[in-house]
Parts: sequence; C-alpha cells; structure tokens
Amino acid sequence: MDSSTQSIKKLYYSIGEVSKSTDLKQYVLRYWETEFKQLSPSKNKAGNRTYRQKDIDTINRIKDLLYRQKFTIEGARKMLSEERGSEIDNLTDQTEPKGEVNLEILIKIRSELKSLLEDVNT
Repeated sequence: MDSSTQSIKKLYYSIGEVSKSTDLKQYVLRYWETEFKQLSPSKNKAGNRTYRQKDIDTINRIKDLLYRQKFTIEGARKMLSEERGSEIDNLTDQTEPKGEVNLEILIKIRSELKSLLEDVNT
C-alpha cells in the first residue's frame, strides 16, 4: 500500500494526517491554501482544518504538477482551472437517453450533499 492510500477511510482528516500521507510539511499545505482556490478545507469548531478525500486528491494533483512536472505555481493554478472546466464540460456534454440516469454522477452528488450537510451540522 503506497503512502497516498489510506488504510482506514475517514470522512475528515487532520492536517497532520494529510501531511504524513502526502509527505508534505504542514506549512506547505497551509501555503497552498492561499495559492490555490481549489484547495479550501473546512474548519471545525476549534478552528482546525478538516480535509476531505477530494482535498487530498487536489493536494496530490498540485504536488504532481509542482514537483514532478515542474510547473510554476501560476502554471499549476491555470492547469487546475482548465481541468476543472473540462470536468464540468464533460458532465454537461454527456448525452444519455431520456429516463436513464448516470449512477456514477448520482453517487458523486450524494456524497457531496452528505459532506455539505455534515459541514452545516458542525
């Protein structure tokens, strides 16, 4: 099992857990929050950052762009924005016969709604 795969799946991870799993220092994660609008972990009542799996995926993508592909921060920011735009385009471009529903999209929507509800309740 590699370091980016969690042995126990949780809804929220602390900055320490994310730091360990991504091999990044905590100050780097906090700095990236200021540079990338796509990375915005919520905070709990105590003010601690709570990262969801989508935040960790974004961190790993940023790490790949900056460290492996050698993008600048500005270049990585543009790449993430373009990728996000193409994801939205792909979702809207999918034409399915009337009455059929894409199960994968519904699962993603349900997951996002659950996490939003949990954020509201905390």
